[in-house]
Amino acid sequence: MIDLDHYIVEKAGRSIPEIFAEQGEEAFRDMESEALREVLGRHAVVATGGGAVMREKNRVLLKKHPPVIWLKASPEFLARRIDGDSNRPLIAGGGTLKKLQQLAEVRYPVYEACADFILLRSDMGKNKSTKAIIAFLKKWQEKKL
Repeated sequence: MIDLDHYIVEKAGRSIPEIFAEQGEEAFRDMESEALREVLGRHAVVATGGGAVMREKNRVLLKKHPPVIWLKASPEFLARRIDGDSNRPLIAGGGTLKKLQQLAEVRYPVYEACADFILLRSDMGKNKSTKAIIAFLKKWQEKKL
């Protein structure tokens, strides 16, 4: 599995907040697009950051390397999980839930349009999530053959 944010941090030698502070969000998004292009051909599961799918060219790339699976979670679920995480510049400074709700309003329709499969990730445990994804992948592979 390749976590795109970790890949960017490793390649840049700086944290995401440092990249945002020193070069701005647009430069980070450029790095994210380049990183996505580099890793998609590796036959691996790629976990993108939340903003990666917002660029049209990234969605085109993802659609060329299916399937795209969205682990959908409510802003409330995400807020409980990431509140206080200093590596998330777009939600830094408090008001995590409200910021996540605003991001969801803009991003979720785009995520939905890009996804081949959507897994609602609320209180579902890792085992159930994994089984649901494996079941989808088996069906998807059968359709490809």
